[in-house]
Amino acid sequence: MKSVIYLIQIILAVLLILVIIIQQKGSGIGAAFGGSFNFYRSKRGAEKLLFYTTIVLSSVFIIFSLIGLLL
Repeated sequence: MKSVIYLIQIILAVLLILVIIIQQKGSGIGAAFGGSFNFYRSKRGAEKLLFYTTIVLSSVFIIFSLIGLLL
């Protein structure tokens, strides 16, 4: 049973990493040193879907981590 939970955690971790990397648009070397000139704007379309997917994947990952801890 624990091996199934570990496998699910690995899959969730890889998916979470991929979704986060896809969201990193426009963050060049200048943004790494605070040179980003971004301003607040609302999320739309695919960006909003990726945002909500990140929240869901991270929540499910935390739940499975807690389940693995209790078993």
